[in-house]
Amino acid sequence: MSFDPDRHKREERAGYNLIAARYAEGAALRSGLNAALLAAADLRPGQRVLDLASGPGVLASMAAEAVRGGLVVASDIAEGALQEGRRRAVADNLVFAAADAERLTFADGAFDRALCGLGLMFFPAAEQSLAEMRRVLKPGGLAVFSVWGEAARAPLVSCALQCIRRILPPPKAERLSPFRFGNEAFLKQTLKAAGFDAVEVTPHALSCTFASSQDYWQAFRDMAGGAAAGLSRLPEEALARLGSEVAQELEPWRRGHAFVPESEVLIARAR
Repeated sequence: MSFDPDRHKREERAGYNLIAARYAEGAALRSGLNAALLAAADLRPGQRVLDLASGPGVLASMAAEAVRGGLVVASDIAEGALQEGRRRAVADNLVFAAADAERLTFADGAFDRALCGLGLMFFPAAEQSLAEMRRVLKPGGLAVFSVWGEAARAPLVSCALQCIRRILPPPKAERLSPFRFGNEAFLKQTLKAAGFDAVEVTPHALSCTFASSQDYWQAFRDMAGGAAAGLSRLPEEALARLGSEVAQELEPWRRGHAFVPESEVLIARAR
């Protein structure tokens, strides 16, 4: 099976356009993670910040509050998601711009900070995207990323994906793994190879509580862009079967009457 980067981008774009409103409405699940990423970014008033893979601008909106007098640019290939962000935006220093992370349309040295929350692993040419982030940062500028940890440590995503692999036919085209940068040493190596210095990686425990397995299944469908696009094309009986399978997969994470699939996310910062 071969990997088609253009097809991958089309699927991710379609998925995040499809779920944009629900992704924004589920932001509370990721609030602690977003706060940790912004703390690592050391944002200051007056700074210029680029948020890549911004979707509906949840992280960008938080950043805009921290850089009053500055500017935050929320960027994504999914223009529908950006439109949802514009609809919700209240900050006057937040703008939205559609762009491919591999070919950014911004000037050299335009930003003090570059952020990318749970996005790097979905960039087909990650090395090119990192080179572009480096290019648009000022000398000494800081890039901050969050990526899923290894699959065994990230059940928030892996539980649903394992069920999908068991129940559905194999995909016609290879997909990028959301866990491809989940190894701390490999993530550091990737950032250093892209020319970044002073690379630091810190594990973050993302703890989400779901009252039922169906709540978990819906939350997954509301945040998994490319997967959401594929799932939207399934008949209802297939979705119901997946929901039943998910209930069994989640059992190790049962805490009383709820489910708490605590997951590891790596937060990396680099100059």
